[in-house]
Amino acid sequence: MPGLRRVLVANRGEIAVRIIRACLDEGIESVLVVSEADRETAGAYLADRVVCIGPAPSTQSYLDVDRVMAAAVGTGCDGLHPGYGFLAERPELAQACADNDITFVGPDADTIRRGGDKILARALARDNGVPVGSGSDALDDARQARAIAEEVGYPVLLKAAAGGGGRGMVLVETSDHLEGSFAAASHEALQAFGDGRLYVERYIRRARHVEVQILGDCFGNIVHLGERDCSMQRRFQKIVEESPAHELGDDVRDSLHNAALALTRALDYVGAATVEFIVDADTGDASFLEINTRVQVEHPVTELVTGIDIVREQLRVAGGLALSFTQDDVVICGHAIECRINAENPDLDFLPAPGTVTRWIPPQGGGVRVDSHVYGGYTIPPYYDSMIAKVITHGVDRAQAIARMTRALDHLVIEGVVTNRDFLMALISHPDFVGQRHSTRWIEESYLASPV
Repeated sequence: MPGLRRVLVANRGEIAVRIIRACLDEGIESVLVVSEADRETAGAYLADRVVCIGPAPSTQSYLDVDRVMAAAVGTGCDGLHPGYGFLAERPELAQACADNDITFVGPDADTIRRGGDKILARALARDNGVPVGSGSDALDDARQARAIAEEVGYPVLLKAAAGGGGRGMVLVETSDHLEGSFAAASHEALQAFGDGRLYVERYIRRARHVEVQILGDCFGNIVHLGERDCSMQRRFQKIVEESPAHELGDDVRDSLHNAALALTRALDYVGAATVEFIVDADTGDASFLEINTRVQVEHPVTELVTGIDIVREQLRVAGGLALSFTQDDVVICGHAIECRINAENPDLDFLPAPGTVTRWIPPQGGGVRVDSHVYGGYTIPPYYDSMIAKVITHGVDRAQAIARMTRALDHLVIEGVVTNRDFLMALISHPDFVGQRHSTRWIEESYLASPV
């Protein structure tokens, strides 16, 4: 019979908890890999089995393909879910799974190479008639980057070829800063993704970040679940996401959906993917940005407006089953917003603030969801991303979703560590957010730049 029996969860934090719960709902055993710093997370208590694969540094644990595969093989897993980040978009992990007769919960290695590699994905978009912003292919060095930047015109973005999530991405305003920025971006990309390659992309000053959620199965069914707006960012890291994208226009919305379907069909895509686009807020022109060949941090907002459990669908598809719905079944109901709760100090330039959570009371109520791996007494380690929770709200419309988020954040109790909760409350109540006038650089260039 189709279906997975035991899945290795090759990640940490809230996404590990999310996958474990989906496994529980599907009747699948879960095996969680942890570093020595993560033995006490909520995921470690929820999983059916836990395997420590190394010390705290991710290069010696979560980013080590051999250690992850040894845990999967040693515990008799027939599936492996990579979550997001770490090895999720590394074709080496998908290939290692195939070599060991373990089902990778995601696309195969070749699809990850073609779709997950940002440079190859740009070429795929061009080949399929999808508009692509001005930029370059992979760069050999800063000298080559300088030549491209002068051709397309400053400012430009230096971006990691092998990753996403804002890692390895630097805005370069003038040629004077290019060489140092190139070295910094390449180093960050290498540390985050094990691949330091960069490319140049023309920077759009007032940009909206809009992405389309895709799911495909091994029977050739590929559907979209609508789109999300992820324009509220700081240093290219998403902070607040929502679905559907507001004030987009039906023509633009349909064109993004169709472009995302065309690209994933060209890849014969199986699993969850997100196709990302940049929309010029001034002209309305949209251009392809990248394909993420894994589940996104912000997937819950899509789940709330569609009623479709994306992670469960991932597990079902990987187990050889068809999607449980068709495109005609996808109906967008209401509006959803997600806020990322980070252990960081906004008053100290958002410096990470690890420590022990002495009190943790998540908000309750209709239309409120909290995804997290922390609890009262949990110690947040200093080695990983600072996100400790996601608060998601759903309403009949955007106004109600914002109102519910305001109440949810106000009732979220986190003591013992400094977080960005109050910063988020200020953001979502700001007239520019409520009035839908923000863009990807609004926080740095307007909100934080304004005198207090």
